[in-house]
Amino acid sequence: MASRLVIDPITRIEGHLRIEAELDANNVVSNAYSSGTMVRGIEIILNGRDPREAWAFAQRVCGVCTTVHAFASIRAVEDALGITIPKAANLIRNLMIAQQYVHDHVMHFYHLHALDWVDVVNALKADPAATSALQQKISPWPNSSPGYFAEVQAKVQAIVDSGQLSIFANAYWGHPAYKLPPEVNLLAVAHYLEALDWQARATAIHTIFGGKNPHPNFVVGGVPMPIDLNSDTALNAERLAVINDSIAFITRFVDEVYLPDVLAIAPFYKEYAAIGGGLGNFLSWGEFPAGDIADTSSYLVPRAAILNRDLNNLVVPDPRDAAKMQEFISHSWYRYSGGDDLGLHPWQGETALNFTGPKPPYEQLEVEQKYSWLKAPRWNETPMEVGPLARVLIMYAAGHSQTKELVDLTLKTLDAPVEALFSTLGRTAARAIETKVFADAMRGYYDDLVATIRTGDTRTFNRDRWEPLSWPARAQGFGFMEAPRGALGHWVVIENGKIANYQMVVPTTWNASPRDHKGQMGAYEASLVGTPLAKPEWPLEILRTVHSFDPCMACAIHMVDATGRDIGELATGLNVCVR
Repeated sequence: MASRLVIDPITRIEGHLRIEAELDANNVVSNAYSSGTMVRGIEIILNGRDPREAWAFAQRVCGVCTTVHAFASIRAVEDALGITIPKAANLIRNLMIAQQYVHDHVMHFYHLHALDWVDVVNALKADPAATSALQQKISPWPNSSPGYFAEVQAKVQAIVDSGQLSIFANAYWGHPAYKLPPEVNLLAVAHYLEALDWQARATAIHTIFGGKNPHPNFVVGGVPMPIDLNSDTALNAERLAVINDSIAFITRFVDEVYLPDVLAIAPFYKEYAAIGGGLGNFLSWGEFPAGDIADTSSYLVPRAAILNRDLNNLVVPDPRDAAKMQEFISHSWYRYSGGDDLGLHPWQGETALNFTGPKPPYEQLEVEQKYSWLKAPRWNETPMEVGPLARVLIMYAAGHSQTKELVDLTLKTLDAPVEALFSTLGRTAARAIETKVFADAMRGYYDDLVATIRTGDTRTFNRDRWEPLSWPARAQGFGFMEAPRGALGHWVVIENGKIANYQMVVPTTWNASPRDHKGQMGAYEASLVGTPLAKPEWPLEILRTVHSFDPCMACAIHMVDATGRDIGELATGLNVCVR
């Protein structure tokens, strides 16, 4: 008889994801269920508001993914109202988006995912001199002396001796699935600590262009930062120099720390090239337009889909197609006015809460009924995986030369076929690969921005169609961003100058969705089937695969009080509570 394993929460931040896995007699996952345990409300808050201010609310869906929701929101409004942005504004946006990728991916690898592979306590057994030799072998990173690694080891020893593991708590140290030698563990722990300091300087581009980070400032029609080389309050030569230095700083860490670490760790876990593949269907809305955002052929990351792992046949998805882009709720704690078996396009989407779900704590989900606060997005009634693996596969299939070079290098290092990309290890490697691609792209966007300024084209804002009197009585738009975690879409309907409907389909909603009306699994659920567990009471193997997606539950579902009480009355009159 199958046993049920419950992991709640499973995430290291944004911890509102519950995974229930059924294990067979050999402790192999035979079935899995993904449940978001927080309730959505942001979409309701936006109704009736001025669409030009929607981004300020939308980006507060999450304290981690602030930039991505702001961009998707302003793009949705610009699309609805027919607003184009100046060339310099597009380059600035591309720089901000690229910086978000690099910052997010480095933080994810070291602070949210690396400890699934790295045994921190085992690093105490390492020889600092041997770790130094390893560091000098894999990259020219300057923090490489035996003394440096001995100091890191002493810090870890002090934490262990204190009896409080602090940032390294709540892990399965000593688990038999950990395979790294002590020296590789020590190397990775050192870089974990370095990455904490690195991120303090990695956000300079957002701070300059957006005034602050997190939650930078934005504006429909361009960017809020004017360009004037002779002004102290605009983008001037001094600020351009800071941006130039920031690109060099963050790129060096990627080249000399992040990528070498991934390639040093991955060969010890080759079995994960055959674990966690999941659906085999992948979706990207595209990113980094070279000019007019309506020209999807100019995107660095194509707008495309892959079905059934067929890299020879890229499909172009249309986010406006009401017959194919739909959300289902047959296993979600929502209700549709026309019936819960319907699939609704986001422009017709409904966010009506159904407070009939179980009150936590509860032993097991009622998986035959509704069991998640996430909806089930589907493309042509097909579940899709989104994120770094989807983007890298699509860029690889589209013939992007740098992506192909990096993918081929990774496969050669692992001595693995291209089919190995469809896996937990492939997903983790893809994140590193695209980080390198987008970090290098930043240099190109910066050089293009400087060249554009030199021509005298310094416009960063378009006032055309800014005033509501110029708007049609009804308009609808689609805004997107290929967020670090995957395809993000905002769909807005504007009537008489106000938001009439606003729907967000975010990456984690795609990946962590429950079953749909056909009983089809979401990406997390499908990826776990077939995973063997060495110690079911320590389900490290499940964490490895789920964390390879980088869940962000606050983006997918919002506002919670685990006790079930009201947590406040919002200005819109929405009474927020959970069951």
